[in-house]
Amino acid sequence: MSLLRIAVQCSGEMPLGEYLRFHAGISAQTVKRLKAVPDGMTCGGQHIRTVDPVRSGDIVLLHLPEQCSHTPNFSLTVPVVYESEQILVCDKPAGMPVHPSMLHRDDTLANWYAAQHPECGFHLINRLDRNTSGLCIIAKTVYAAHRLRGQVQKRYYALIPNGLHGAGTVDAPIAREQASVITRCVRADGKRAVTHYRVIQETPFCTLLELTLETGRTHQIRVHLAYLGYPLLGDALYGGDCSKLDAQALHCGTVQFPEPLTGESILLNSPLRPEMNTLLQRSL
Repeated sequence: MSLLRIAVQCSGEMPLGEYLRFHAGISAQTVKRLKAVPDGMTCGGQHIRTVDPVRSGDIVLLHLPEQCSHTPNFSLTVPVVYESEQILVCDKPAGMPVHPSMLHRDDTLANWYAAQHPECGFHLINRLDRNTSGLCIIAKTVYAAHRLRGQVQKRYYALIPNGLHGAGTVDAPIAREQASVITRCVRADGKRAVTHYRVIQETPFCTLLELTLETGRTHQIRVHLAYLGYPLLGDALYGGDCSKLDAQALHCGTVQFPEPLTGESILLNSPLRPEMNTLLQRSL
């Protein structure tokens, strides 16, 4: 059972459901699940409904059973970099989706996690594309997911063609391509997207970038680099050179976040995946 303590802070009063959704950052799906649990929401030791009013100073407790609902696959292997009572951080390989889909029903990160922790929730804090590798943070409880919301700093590493130098920022809105449900593009009517990049190594055949994001749009790094004219090596979807890599050369190499229970700052690193590192070394 996951227990989340909410100290209400608001002017006047408002319905609990509204406070949870728009002030406490609790998702609509979680609120729906709480409503189905006997005494899922209590205030002062008494059951409270989403339509009941709350006031500043009220303490609301959310009680939510945790269980991973995905099909376990015991044959999958994913390195675990860090684990505590509340969270797990793994090093996702390229080629592994994070969630099941029509084409990937039981070979995903969620299926691997279900085999490791069937008694825990699967709350993915930072989602990586199927062919992007690197550090993924999984919260085991709603409480941990709530505590980590907006608190994770990430650094990505990418290989691109030569020609980009120094450091810079791409501030360009991203929208879905009108003829595709997958591909994104830079378009004036899109949502604001900001990517910071810094060249950290230049070799005769490729350049290594470090990237940080201010926003988290779908395919943001891939779209912004293609927009600059330097698509990721191995990124066939956005015009990258696939002659040496068959998956986009993008890796989440650093994450930093507060441990949900203690507040201790946790800093984790993951080296470039082997094929990216090999290409970089061959270029020297």
